[in-house]
Amino acid sequence: MYAFLRLAPLCIVSSLHDGMNLVAKEYVAAQQDGDGVLILSEFAGAARELADALIVNPYDTERFAETIRYGVEMEESERRARMGRLLRQVEENNIYRWAANILGELAETRAQTSDESALTRTGSPGPR
Repeated sequence: MYAFLRLAPLCIVSSLHDGMNLVAKEYVAAQQDGDGVLILSEFAGAARELADALIVNPYDTERFAETIRYGVEMEESERRARMGRLLRQVEENNIYRWAANILGELAETRAQTSDESALTRTGSPGPR
């Protein structure tokens, strides 16, 4: 799979519903030479994170076709600049950061819940 992603000059993820869309991130990770074009549905979960992709509404077929043409004809300097930013995004927001964020949010929620429980047991200090 990596070899096919690596060879592809362009990747289209045209999801009609939100999802993780790991194919988009796998495509970006495979472009280690920093060249390639990612076209991503605005409904794909990855669209929020991968803002340097060409974002399209897959229901707008005319605009979708224009975006594909733009991606195919894109100047090398723009392709490389976009892909460089996408690569950094994928490298920085990896599974370890994701797990750390989840654990941090859980710890924060636990602390808030503990504080709220303590206030409920002792009563809220009011103005005197």
